Amino acid sequence: MTDYPGYVIQQKVHESASTLIQRAIRQSDGKAVILKSLRDTYFSPERLARFKREYEIVASLNPGAGSPTVDGVIAAYGIENHQSEYFIVLEDFGATSLDMLADKAWTIADFFKLAIQVAEALGGVHQRNIIHKDINSSNIVFNPVSGQAKIIDFGLSTHLPRETLSRKVPTGMEGTMAYVSPEQTGRMNRAVDYRTDFYSLGVTFYEVLTGRLPFEEKETLSLMHSHLAKQARPPHELNPRVPSGLSELILKLMAKNPEDRYQSAYGLKADLLECERLWRGGHTSRSIKLGLNDVPERFEISQNLFGRKKELDTLLAAFERARGGAMEVLLVRGHAGMGKSALVNELQVHVTQQNGYFIKGVYDQ
Repeated sequence: MTDYPGYVIQQKVHESASTLIQRAIRQSDGKAVILKSLRDTYFSPERLARFKREYEIVASLNPGAGSPTVDGVIAAYGIENHQSEYFIVLEDFGATSLDMLADKAWTIADFFKLAIQVAEALGGVHQRNIIHKDINSSNIVFNPVSGQAKIIDFGLSTHLPRETLSRKVPTGMEGTMAYVSPEQTGRMNRAVDYRTDFYSLGVTFYEVLTGRLPFEEKETLSLMHSHLAKQARPPHELNPRVPSGLSELILKLMAKNPEDRYQSAYGLKADLLECERLWRGGHTSRSIKLGLNDVPERFEISQNLFGRKKELDTLLAAFERARGGAMEVLLVRGHAGMGKSALVNELQVHVTQQNGYFIKGVYDQ
């Protein structure tokens, strides 16, 4: 454990290669707090800038930041520096991360209490144009006594409505691989927007209800392929206590195409409330019409490729022949701005789904 002036360390909560999380008492007022500090080996200018950015994002969601607070997000009290070591002071409401509650026997009632709070919190985050990008069972904390849940760890978050990721093998990919959306792998021909958080939330809910992840491959590329191409087994098949409607809701969150997921946290919360109402009424096997109250939180221009079906079919046919052992070379040519790159990038989606290798390049004529 690491000591800081003005704080009495009570417990080490978590330690990773980059950060140290400790429970402490602030001596000035006796308040229980969480201290999140950078490890010395990760004290680079870039890492420090991101650490400070994390504090700024969390602080912007707190009261006194000039706009209403976002309930369900951990509060940040300040960022301090001791002997060139920075640490963020966060609230401590006696909660534990979901991954550390893995042995907890979640009742359906407790799940609804958790899920509705998290949906509300995520909606508030998205309304501020913030994408969390790392929703998982480590970054949602829950107090079993009070039933209060909050989102934590905005270290990867961006204050942008949309972000384009490079398409590469994710040796340093942002996010936790078991929870990342297909588009966040960087292997789809589309940018990442707020709907990536809904996919990750679906994986987290799946884990809470079934006690396992939807995709459990250990090898990175195999796990990535599952996110891109495989359908998860419905939660109610693994846990018969899960109502059918709730099982369908979670699979909707985990849809491969962002347009097929929830488009708003409001719509998600509305369906969670309806699932809870049916469950409390004993209608556990009844399906519901999902998305009736789901209105997109912002106008999104479709990232689908239009008007190039013939050309794409030609590329796909060549790929299928190559899968059968043939060797082919195709040249894609056209004037600047005609969509050559978009066409080739669309092919990558299909290649990746078949566990193929994709390499691309450009040259100046």
